[in-house]
Amino acid sequence: MNKRSEILSAGQTLIGQKGFSAVGLAEILKSAGVPKGSFYHFFASKDAYGVAMLDSYFESYHAEMDQVFAKPGLTAAERLMLYFANWRENQTLNGCEGRCLAVKLGAEVSDFSEPMRAALNAGTKGIVARLTAAIDAGNADGSLKAMGDCRALALNLYSLWVGASVMVKISRTEDPFVFALAQTRKTLGIGA
Repeated sequence: MNKRSEILSAGQTLIGQKGFSAVGLAEILKSAGVPKGSFYHFFASKDAYGVAMLDSYFESYHAEMDQVFAKPGLTAAERLMLYFANWRENQTLNGCEGRCLAVKLGAEVSDFSEPMRAALNAGTKGIVARLTAAIDAGNADGSLKAMGDCRALALNLYSLWVGASVMVKISRTEDPFVFALAQTRKTLGIGA
């Protein structure tokens, strides 16, 4: 792993735990084992670092989605349910340690950093596009009975799961995920 990647990885974990504003550059660099001068060699500012971190996060997230949605031997409905099962597993009560930056940073940085808001917007649009394609595929293979505009359904489901993730943190129960899963099945026309 190169120094830039080490800095991004260390920051993603720390920021995923504490939030963007609560983590300083010194803490990120110490965790990465990289001298301070290296930071400014790769990033012009903490804001630019945040954009690069989000871009890296979404690149990995999209690749994981693509793998799930390409699994052989499964219907599109089964692939979608696997995606949401993975979501639930990665958004546990014990924290997601950098695996849920859209949930962690969405509200925090969107008000003070336009470049980071734009990176979050682009990344989440990629998620919704992949969900839309999966819903289209499920309607085509007959494993889903989703009614309506597939993109609108995908956006609603993504919003539902982001909200459920926040509510899991607030309530300290997994009940919001139980509700989100039931609502997802209903929305997609999947039997129990």
